[in-house]
Amino acid sequence: MIKIEWTQELVHQTVEDQKKFFRTGETLDVNWRIAQLRKLKAAVKSHEAQMARALGEDLGRHPTEAYLCDIGAIILEINETIRGLKRWASPEIHYSGMLCFPSMMTKVYKMPYGTTLIISPFNFPFLLSLGVLIAAIAGGNTAVIKASSRTPACTAVLRELIKDTFSPDYVTVIAGGHDVADMCLEERFDKIFYTGSPKVAKHIMERASVNLTPLALELGGETGNWCIVRKDADLDDAARKIAFFKICNSGQVCINVNQVAVAEEVADEFVDKLKAAIVQQIGEQPHTNPEYPRLITEAAYRKCADEAELYRDRIVFGGTGDASSCRYDTTIIYPVKPDEEIVKHELFCPLLPVVPYKDAEIDSLLETIASREHGLALYIFTGDTKWAEQVMRTQQFGGGCINEVCIHLMVKGVPFNGTGHSGMGAYHGEWGFREFTHPQTVLFGNTKFNLPLREHPYSGIKNAYKDKMVRFFER
Repeated sequence: MIKIEWTQELVHQTVEDQKKFFRTGETLDVNWRIAQLRKLKAAVKSHEAQMARALGEDLGRHPTEAYLCDIGAIILEINETIRGLKRWASPEIHYSGMLCFPSMMTKVYKMPYGTTLIISPFNFPFLLSLGVLIAAIAGGNTAVIKASSRTPACTAVLRELIKDTFSPDYVTVIAGGHDVADMCLEERFDKIFYTGSPKVAKHIMERASVNLTPLALELGGETGNWCIVRKDADLDDAARKIAFFKICNSGQVCINVNQVAVAEEVADEFVDKLKAAIVQQIGEQPHTNPEYPRLITEAAYRKCADEAELYRDRIVFGGTGDASSCRYDTTIIYPVKPDEEIVKHELFCPLLPVVPYKDAEIDSLLETIASREHGLALYIFTGDTKWAEQVMRTQQFGGGCINEVCIHLMVKGVPFNGTGHSGMGAYHGEWGFREFTHPQTVLFGNTKFNLPLREHPYSGIKNAYKDKMVRFFER
């Protein structure tokens, strides 16, 4: 495929072409949207081998992990959207109320925003681009996908897939770095969806504010996601699941466990079980296992390795890597205090600080977590699910699990979202459709039997009934 050198003029023309196509009204037809989703599903299936190879080339992902986390998840999302779209897109009919008499019917139409910008990250380059595109298509929008420059192989496959499936005035992929992203942000889009870091999100919000463009943000959070293991937890189960998740994509997952707080009464035992679980799943030296994913760049590897060195005396597992392949071991750092720097920022790598706490002082730990920026996820392992549910109902975070990790992301019909520094808005299934549509209220007026209740004059004996009637209907 010919490499395109993007310029501001070319980006502008791409956006203008999409705006022109949107104004034809073709995307408003729900059956047409379903047809596009079916085309996208067929394209993903036909490009599956290329997608898996590209994920291996860019991120070192095993084909099974590539399918589990990117390819298969996209197909499931398309299936859910196709099944539900006609129902989601149907206008809602509401009773207008007696105050509106005789105009008794109001409809709410689910209208597309128009031309949308999807800025996707490197860690799941297909899921977090095509997964968002599904929602944009379902809502009746056109879309420009700004793909990550850090995953060149995946971006090349993504460009090919979209080019083979859709015309560029409907969906197109723009590749490039931050300079190209800023070119996109110069344009007047109708909706922007960004997945990435809070720092970049602030820049995008600032640029979007110029045109008052609505935003959806999916962010990792400034201080990362907590996992809590109580002393009554099934330690074998917790260790197995946490090990799996920390190995996944070498920790480069926005909802990954950033730090695990373990009741000190069982902390040593838990750490031993966590080591054993890692060894069972990926080996004693994960960086030597070809199934183990790599960090995205040399800079990411060096950042991870440098931070590990600061805690070298407390590394109880891992702590080595291979700079040439950008693979760094899943690394347990223990013990770590809750006020140390390593647990005050998102790691986005395979380092795992273990923070012991007194189980009787769990409320103090929860207060510490609540005082920091809201995470995108919270995980709790305990035998007391009633207590855990109460915590989940009172803490603020994006989403989470009790006695599990990450798979709340896979549940159909529920939103995936963050709050505060972990994001705004939501998507997946119907929630994605809502994110990419504007609810437009239209009242159907009646030309007969209209009463002068709301009209002047209000004073005088003849009009005294108006005040009484208004108060009656608005009580």
